Amino acid sequence: MKNQLAIVLDFGGQYSHLIARKVRECGVYCEIKPYTTPIKKLAELNPMGIIMIGGAKSVYSEGAPVCEPSLYELGVPILGIGYGAQLTAHINNGKVEKAKEENGEVTLNIDDPKSLLFEGIKPASTCWMSYSDCISQVPDGFKITASTANCPCAAMENPENRVYAVQFHPETSYTEFGNIILDNFLKKVCNFKGDWKMSDYVDETIKELKNKIGDKKVICALSGGVDSTVCAVMVHRAIGKNLTCIFIDHGLLRKDEGDMVEDICRKQLKMNLIRINAQDKFLSKLEGVTDPETKRKIIGEEFIRSFEKVGKEIGKVDFLVQGTIYPDIVESGAGDSAVIKSHHNVGGLPDVIDFEDIIEPLKLLFKNEVREAGLELGIDENLIWRQPFPGPGLAVRIIGDITRDKIALLQEADAIFREEVAKAGLERSISQYFAVLTNMRSVGVTGDTRTYDYTVALRAVSTNDFMTADFVRIPYEVLNSASTRIVNEVGGINRIVYDITAKPPATIEWE
Repeated sequence: MKNQLAIVLDFGGQYSHLIARKVRECGVYCEIKPYTTPIKKLAELNPMGIIMIGGAKSVYSEGAPVCEPSLYELGVPILGIGYGAQLTAHINNGKVEKAKEENGEVTLNIDDPKSLLFEGIKPASTCWMSYSDCISQVPDGFKITASTANCPCAAMENPENRVYAVQFHPETSYTEFGNIILDNFLKKVCNFKGDWKMSDYVDETIKELKNKIGDKKVICALSGGVDSTVCAVMVHRAIGKNLTCIFIDHGLLRKDEGDMVEDICRKQLKMNLIRINAQDKFLSKLEGVTDPETKRKIIGEEFIRSFEKVGKEIGKVDFLVQGTIYPDIVESGAGDSAVIKSHHNVGGLPDVIDFEDIIEPLKLLFKNEVREAGLELGIDENLIWRQPFPGPGLAVRIIGDITRDKIALLQEADAIFREEVAKAGLERSISQYFAVLTNMRSVGVTGDTRTYDYTVALRAVSTNDFMTADFVRIPYEVLNSASTRIVNEVGGINRIVYDITAKPPATIEWE
């Protein structure tokens, strides 16, 4: 897998993994490394290409993230994107200056149609810009290859040294020919074959797990969701009976989900499973807690403590396996990225745990790639396409304090919404859909009786990567059916609203 390797050098932005996903879609395996990685170590990896991205700071400001200048002496093709483009100019004695901030779609004009980077691209097309600095003078040996109305140097290159830079963002869907630009860099400049496949990732990961774990004992944190199930099957393929899956039923699952998870793991996947019914413990710890971050920390702590207890009961356990994926990490503020919210399997972990190490086989994959890996592993398609579910469960879909009555209300409302979406044949076309029990109560009327009950919000989004998302325009008749059923079948709810907010500015989950 590493014979043909691309490196995404991360300077602290939030889109390095989006670039990595796009690179893999081009059939090229890549790894993400922090900008602090020593040049010697990068050279030892023998990459065929390096992509630099990230950073909200100015390259000329104090404390700005920079790499060693010798990076440009490795003889490896380099593509700088955004901050990476400005850093390329700055390090190579060009000039970067403050500019009028520009964000959004603009027209990109190709000034050098002979550039390998822009081969097959129209002379004028749409690109996505996001900057407050610009390259005002290109370094010696470089030439400008593209521009916009407000950005004279939208792209530059030194083809002799195979160093390229673009101010715009080819990784976003708003850049019309972004995928072609990346593909040109990888295949025409770096000479990648483009034959890497998800099956390669799965096979290589299983080999790495075998080598790392050996005959040691492993506990897998299993929720029954897509991520943890794919993770568990992957580890099970590597070490077989030495894996014990621990399913902690915290009482915050969807309707009938606990029994379903147990049935799938034991009967379909033939894995060792211990189910811990810990509803009382979790709910007592969460009693009266309204802050979402505190909820996540409490649940994270209790998960780990539960695993420790089971681990001691079954004997020596060396590793804890978790189904962490990339959006969990980036939203938890990994590296220099801003903290959006912590996740129970990232930011919520206590400082001290009784395991040798934590193994996260899926941490470089997006949700769509996790599903692809699951299909490669032969997992049932219906299970692979189950709705994503957060580790803290309904705790982050109940606004305010958590009670058993609220959990029951939300379980019923959520089940009805999902049934109506499935009945309409929309379940595969919507990336994620669920119900939220808000903390708002309002006046209603049932028959001739006044009610003062809860409001439920319905949420449905479409996304390619779960980093950005748009709300789904669900047909009114489907929303009407769901709304009518919920208010008539679930006592305690008298109002339904539909969330029409994109991500950003909102997150997909409400908490």
